[in-house]
Amino acid sequence: MTSINRSLTILKYALLVLLINILTSLCLKAQNEMAFAAGKTYEAPKDEKVKKKIAEWQDLKFGLFMHWGTYSIWGIVESWSLCPEDRSFTQRTGPYADSYYGYKNAYENLQTQFNPTLFNPEKWALAAKNAGMKYMVFTTKHHDGFCMFDTKYTDYKVTSAKTPFSSNPRSNITKEVFDSFRKQDFMLGAYFSKPDWHSEDFWWSYFPVKDRGVNYDITKYPDRWKRFNDYTYNQVEELMIGYGKLDVLWFDGQPKMEMSSIVEMARKDQPGIIVVNRYGKPEYINYLTPEQTIPEKYIPYPWETCMTMGRAWSYNRQEKFKPTRKLIQMLVDIVAKNGNLLLNIGPGPDGEWHKEAYERLEEIGKWIKVNGESIYGTKPVLPYRQDKWAFTGKDKAQYVSYLPDEDERDLSAKMTIPMSSINKNAKISLLGSDKLLKWTKSDNQILVDVPKETITRLSGQPVWVFKII
Repeated sequence: MTSINRSLTILKYALLVLLINILTSLCLKAQNEMAFAAGKTYEAPKDEKVKKKIAEWQDLKFGLFMHWGTYSIWGIVESWSLCPEDRSFTQRTGPYADSYYGYKNAYENLQTQFNPTLFNPEKWALAAKNAGMKYMVFTTKHHDGFCMFDTKYTDYKVTSAKTPFSSNPRSNITKEVFDSFRKQDFMLGAYFSKPDWHSEDFWWSYFPVKDRGVNYDITKYPDRWKRFNDYTYNQVEELMIGYGKLDVLWFDGQPKMEMSSIVEMARKDQPGIIVVNRYGKPEYINYLTPEQTIPEKYIPYPWETCMTMGRAWSYNRQEKFKPTRKLIQMLVDIVAKNGNLLLNIGPGPDGEWHKEAYERLEEIGKWIKVNGESIYGTKPVLPYRQDKWAFTGKDKAQYVSYLPDEDERDLSAKMTIPMSSINKNAKISLLGSDKLLKWTKSDNQILVDVPKETITRLSGQPVWVFKII
């Protein structure tokens, strides 16, 4: 290869990488815009119990999401490898990849191997609580249709005799998870997939599957479609009446189903339950759910960013976790914009998390113990986010958080806070230090003197929080 050809090859590769990055950025932007398009027609619930529940949920700020199913055995993306769409996240791998139907059979046969003998939800609940998490959403059923609860409407479930874990006294995993987190005073949510790719009434085997949606004309086969809607209703009802008090019903997936009867039933059995019917009508989207992204600005409606702690929703043997510093800064950023953070961890096939997940939660907890008052029960305060600053408030206190760059390890001896007004008798301190700080007002800024010993004591923090009262 000549030097010219080599240079052209390198240039082509560089342009390809640039194009991929641009397309990824545009996809995330479009996803963000779609998530908040509902905000233009956001309908606040009329039910006073639902309003009260949403207000309570908004005060919690920080929750745990868990995607778990038989797919953890292969360490692959949850459900999506069954979808015949040609997308990056639907690609099949492994020894069965060459044949779609052979792959689907092998995937569904994972049920006969699922045996997470290290399952210990009390350990998860304690780790999450110590990290400062206050609510939890668990995947009772993902798109593949495998039920992590003891449903009587299908044998494709964790409690089936076909599943080795069914002989375990804790085989009803959803119940065990909910009970364990409830004992730690968590608000609880049930994730439930509206699509069910195992059901003959969703993906009917008479027709080939073309995409993620129903593979037959529901107007031509209304009885089959009604059976599927009834199936969904019945399974949701099982969750509403057999698993104790629940606070959030988190629906995923795009099929346009009849939701009014399901929601009415859910709220009869679970008064005030928050319904998150993603991709549905605004009346059943009690809060918005941008996925893997954070909005650029304050949003005046209830919302929650669902974000992975690592790169994937489901268990990945070679997972690469986000640094603790980034996770904490994400939480602070989201709260200042009026949102909640639902942080996902995918359990493995043995029923355990990666040790790095526990480590991240422990590190987050150390920061939360000192700075949590700037998070829980707060409201965003103008200007919400400005440069490296985030603004929240509660009662008579205002919290001004400084989010440093990656290479900033210490506060400056004189910090400039962009605030246009402050009570002349206000007291300013740093959370983690009892020392009151000297300050002066200069135009639209506050100049704060930080003593050397305070800088040293609070060195290396992912976020520093100034408290003004």
